[in-house]
Amino acid sequence: MSTANPSPLWQPDGDRIAQAQITKFQAWAAEHHGAPSDGGYAALHRWSVDELETFWKAVAEWFDVRFSTPYARVLGDRSMPGAEWFPGATVNYAEHALRASGTRGDAPALLYVDETHEPIPVSWSELRRQVGSLAAELRALGVRPGDRISGYLPNIPQAVVALLATAAVGGVWTSCAPDFGARSVLDRFQQVEPVVLFTVDGYRYGGKEHDRRDTVAELRRELPTLRAVVHIPLLGTEAPEGALEWSALTAAVVEPVFEEVPFDHPLWVLYSSGTTGLPKAIVQSQGGILVEHLKQLGLHCDLGPEDRFFWYTSTGWMMWNFLVSGLLTGTTIVLYDGSPGFPDTAAQWRIAERTGATLYGTSAAYVMACRKAGVHPARDFDLSRVQCVATTGSPLPPDGFRWLHDEFAESGADLWIASVSGGTDVCSCFAGAVPTLPVHIGELQAPGLGTDLQSWDPSGKPLTDEVGELVVTNPMPSMPIRFWNDPDGSRYHDSYFDTYPGVWRHGDWITVTSRGSVVIHGRSDSTLNRQGVRMGSADIYEAVERLPEIKESLVIGVEQPDGGYWMPLFVHLAPGAVLDEALLIRIKQTIREQLSPRHVPDEVIEVPGVPHTLTGKRIEVPVKRLLQGSALEKAVNLGSVDDVELLRFYEELARKRA
Repeated sequence: MSTANPSPLWQPDGDRIAQAQITKFQAWAAEHHGAPSDGGYAALHRWSVDELETFWKAVAEWFDVRFSTPYARVLGDRSMPGAEWFPGATVNYAEHALRASGTRGDAPALLYVDETHEPIPVSWSELRRQVGSLAAELRALGVRPGDRISGYLPNIPQAVVALLATAAVGGVWTSCAPDFGARSVLDRFQQVEPVVLFTVDGYRYGGKEHDRRDTVAELRRELPTLRAVVHIPLLGTEAPEGALEWSALTAAVVEPVFEEVPFDHPLWVLYSSGTTGLPKAIVQSQGGILVEHLKQLGLHCDLGPEDRFFWYTSTGWMMWNFLVSGLLTGTTIVLYDGSPGFPDTAAQWRIAERTGATLYGTSAAYVMACRKAGVHPARDFDLSRVQCVATTGSPLPPDGFRWLHDEFAESGADLWIASVSGGTDVCSCFAGAVPTLPVHIGELQAPGLGTDLQSWDPSGKPLTDEVGELVVTNPMPSMPIRFWNDPDGSRYHDSYFDTYPGVWRHGDWITVTSRGSVVIHGRSDSTLNRQGVRMGSADIYEAVERLPEIKESLVIGVEQPDGGYWMPLFVHLAPGAVLDEALLIRIKQTIREQLSPRHVPDEVIEVPGVPHTLTGKRIEVPVKRLLQGSALEKAVNLGSVDDVELLRFYEELARKRA
């Protein structure tokens, strides 16, 4: 366990601590709301979960949240599921996202970058004008509060305008990236029955154009509730018959009119990866997202008007919604539409340089790919403005921490590395970035404010320095208000609350350390359990994928009918590598020495590739089901997988073993 290493990799200096918004917030909250004035972050966090209502009231005041109707109290009902936040209050998310247009009209709100890597700015006043024009047109089309508006769009400025115009009229936004096939999109959009569809004719990725007009035609046929389709000619084609032109809907000079909606009015629908059954349609509220994201971006990420916020994401992932919320803190957000590694592995660093990003977020996988490819970010690019590199998607291995730190330290930079972990389910982080705390290798700095994060054993006893289930024992404002098409709430309840009544169980294995940091070990539902010792798959990936011959790996633990346990490790080899006896020995030796003999797999099997969800997560549970004899259609929702053919390999393997 990494708690054995007491010396931090990074420590913020006195100046950084003094300047951090979270430091100023703590001093102000101490004066106005009885928060502890000393004891640092740990004391502030304790207060934020012990005095939940006072804390969220302080957040709303500190960020000057404008309630058009005041709230009766902060928490009407605190039971989970079903907590009731700020009852009586009315608010509008888009109004807050566009506030900076009043004082910084000419500054860029958005910097749009495609694969040419040349940033194109959209000013705050232009963003506000387009939102005003589109909101008026949506109302003219008959869109009313609660109607669903869908986007089949890449990460382009039009997607941000459409989301904000939807929120302005009280509609409910939902989006998919255009690399999703028709079936995957319909599995999502058919659940929510949208009345308007914003769509591109295609997109560019990896230097190629991808025409999506046939897919769009299929979506139009299969979504009978659509009243209008809006065509965005990214590839320059004509609008199909009956479609409206984007340019016509955003041409007017109209001041936006913001529908004041109840605090818990739905803002958007996000989707779980949907690897087993239909994706869950997760509904989050205008007010809940507003206050949660102000806290997360303004305090934890320390973002403000001088910052530029770049996170590599697509519109099919919650990080896109999180990125758009950067506007709430008056921050310029960077939208990159393209391949993460085009024209070369260093692409994202080049974009960070060209946009002057101060906070750059990416995946742990990208960091490790750069390390393997011999990229030298701080040497090859001017990243002097980058204050923080954040990672999510999977745990950042210790080697990733060291590599990032050393690469920047070489150029004299003092880099804050923030590994964060949360979920689509709350569209936020449970644990991660704290600008005033040290960073220890392999650890997330701390649980977030207002997040009562604990590690529990099966009987519900909190654990310290031991692996347990990630639970949240008090409500968070961005927890789903419900799932779509779940009238009695049973699917929502079964997803998070069936293990520990009234307590959110997320499905991750974590350790909360005695110093207050957090280590994530991987999903608890695909957890390896050998001779009663629970192990996270992430630990094995980290060790194995250090070997240059291994491109990617997948480890599965399968309970056998005879009570035995089979733990194969699947390896996708780097070009030119061969799984010979020598490599087999090195793989097993690496795992034995770096983890434990119990982690050594029963078999190492070469595979043509590792299957992922459409949002890039390794698929563990469905592969486990295949190996236990499930039929492919029953084991996985095929529309949620990046390459179905890969799964046939595992299905065939299971058949042969049987």
